[in-house]
Amino acid sequence: MEFLDIRIIDIVDIVLVALLLYYVYKLVKGTVAINIFVGIVIMYGIWKLTELLEMELLSKILGGFLGVGMFALIVVFQQEIRKFLLMLGSTNFNARRRFFNKFKLLSDDNTPITNIKAIIEACRKMSSSNTGALIVLKRNNSLDFVKNTGDTMSMEVNQPIIESIFFKNSPLHDGAMIIEDMEITATRVILPVSNDRKIPLRFGLRHRAAVGITEKTDAVCLVVSEENGQVSYLRDGDFVLFDDLEELHEILNKDLTA
Repeated sequence: MEFLDIRIIDIVDIVLVALLLYYVYKLVKGTVAINIFVGIVIMYGIWKLTELLEMELLSKILGGFLGVGMFALIVVFQQEIRKFLLMLGSTNFNARRRFFNKFKLLSDDNTPITNIKAIIEACRKMSSSNTGALIVLKRNNSLDFVKNTGDTMSMEVNQPIIESIFFKNSPLHDGAMIIEDMEITATRVILPVSNDRKIPLRFGLRHRAAVGITEKTDAVCLVVSEENGQVSYLRDGDFVLFDDLEELHEILNKDLTA
């Protein structure tokens, strides 16, 4: 009967653990780490079952394995842990609002944080003329560590300005553009380049830089290829596939309001 003696604090404890596991699942969903995460949950469940059944030998073996395995998990989940801690430690109110929206604790606000239509139309125009472009869209994590490598700006996000910045004869076209909320806050920004060998050789430095910044932060990137005009979208260090720019608009809208 002691098992049925549940206190209010026990219910709160269970709910908080469930919310934590749910958020970690959403963080690693769609990545290779999801298989490891599910395996850990199953292993932990088996360990607790052996403790409940008083299978002492197996329980000690599994407990020891899980204890030592925590060090390995820090290495395996390095990127995910970094993003989780950066999100928790963010001092930006909008970042905290989007963080709590993941738990549905605050009312949903489907208003995008920037002018997505202007950005997509600018990409469409630059794609037709094979004008190279690299646009970084801030979400939760601070981008100050890369903004300092470029020119500080404070301009409204609209199609003509974006096109004029990446115009081939413009002094600002080299490097990346940083967009934060409704403002272009930096141009000619130098981004960290990814050394991932899995990136196809047909992609150049713009795409590698986009992979690099989306690996280190939760920002998303739009890249327009100077060679063939192809528009690419990157999130969490991976290329996100889409059929046309209309679908890209929907994906971007969802990512920037999530």
